[in-house]
Amino acid sequence: MNQSLSQYSTLSFDCYGTLIDWESGIWDALQPLIYASQRDDIGRKTGLETFAKIQSAQETETPGLLYPELLKRVHRTIAQQLDLETTDSMDQTFSASVAHWPAFADSADALRILKKHFKLVILSNVNRDGFAASAKKLGVEFDAIYTAEDVGSYKPNPRNFEYMLERLKADHGIASHQILHTAQSLYHDHVPATAFHLAKAWIDRQGLQDSENWGATVRVEQRPQVDFVFSTLGEMATLLDSPLPQSPD
Repeated sequence: MNQSLSQYSTLSFDCYGTLIDWESGIWDALQPLIYASQRDDIGRKTGLETFAKIQSAQETETPGLLYPELLKRVHRTIAQQLDLETTDSMDQTFSASVAHWPAFADSADALRILKKHFKLVILSNVNRDGFAASAKKLGVEFDAIYTAEDVGSYKPNPRNFEYMLERLKADHGIASHQILHTAQSLYHDHVPATAFHLAKAWIDRQGLQDSENWGATVRVEQRPQVDFVFSTLGEMATLLDSPLPQSPD
């Protein structure tokens, strides 16, 4: 194993945006709303940026709301802000869309490689049932799963990281210095992880190192420093699964 990564025993993961392609899932789930209103002026960038702002505000306003109900309200508010026509049925369909959000093509294979080297933990902003549906696409058994439903708040609320660290220590004997938090979202994950002095691996799915493509996540004006950067999870796993160079005799 690569020596720099081998100092950690545990990878804690964000799921949506890191393992599951939530941006494609969200955009697909918004199509009935856009189609019904016959609006050809709303593109993916506008749809995802609107979602990001409304979802983050809703999560702050109603931290105890289960994710499907939160998505239902988000969908209704998106329709209002973009002057689109929605119905209760359309709001409900959007709220149940998490189960249909696809995994990134590299996620399952990468996780199986990483499982050889680390304990794998989920810290997610969805509910337990929502993650259970996504887990079937990811191909591994996680060692611990913590959701917003368990915590009663949504990342980037620090309580979510407090909860994970408390449970990993109490239930698994894992200390914070053993954890490498692995995530795409600077807003949801790397900013609060920095406050807890966790090591961080940024899976830069959006190519933010070279762009301003914030997609479905809220913009972070001051980007936190991270310990590792990979463009995909597969890149991280390939590094671990490659044989180490042989020392010359």
